[in-house]
Amino acid sequence: MPNEADRPRRLTVEPNGPVLIEGPVEIVRNDGTIAASDRFLVAVCTCRRSRTYPWCDTSHRRRTKPPGTGRSG
Repeated sequence: MPNEADRPRRLTVEPNGPVLIEGPVEIVRNDGTIAASDRFLVAVCTCRRSRTYPWCDTSHRRRTKPPGTGRSG
């Protein structure tokens, strides 16, 4: 999928999160396979915790229990 020549591809780096890329995109993995997405905005994982790597599934977020859900006494 070639980029449009008249418009640069925009990337946004989220602090402690994914890289957001205006789509569609193709990512060439280390083994030479290609991961493709035709979405208008794609989140690419930078922490490698994602179960859907190279796409971000928000695994970088810390999962905490809401107050009052823990056991007491």
